[in-house]
Amino acid sequence: QVQLVESGGGLVQAGDSLRLSCAVSGRTFSSGTMGWFRQAPGKQREFVAYTSGSGGSTGYADSVKGRFTISRDNAKNTVYLQMNDLKPADTAVYYCAARSGTASAHIISLYKYWGQGTQVTVSS
Repeated sequence: QVQLVESGGGLVQAGDSLRLSCAVSGRTFSSGTMGWFRQAPGKQREFVAYTSGSGGSTGYADSVKGRFTISRDNAKNTVYLQMNDLKPADTAVYYCAARSGTASAHIISLYKYWGQGTQVTVSS
């Protein structure tokens, strides 16, 4: 059974930073693409960032490029999302997800495993 557990969310002010973590168990972590997605109230879930199995390839949504950094520690089976200069528009539930392959890494439906999400709220 594959499990993904996110942590690190919270309530912060605009301009602050947060680091989200996603612990993965039950699969060969280092071989899979890991992604972060988010869903704001009343909106569809959207892609935020991805990292390939080795961490050598990453990608970001335009809205977070330059502010967010995705990384992974395969020894700890954990993927991170460092979020800097947070804005109220970043308020959402953040989910990590896992899949095989790297093609079209921004497409939600290609991810097989999902965590339960962690709330990030940014006040102005």
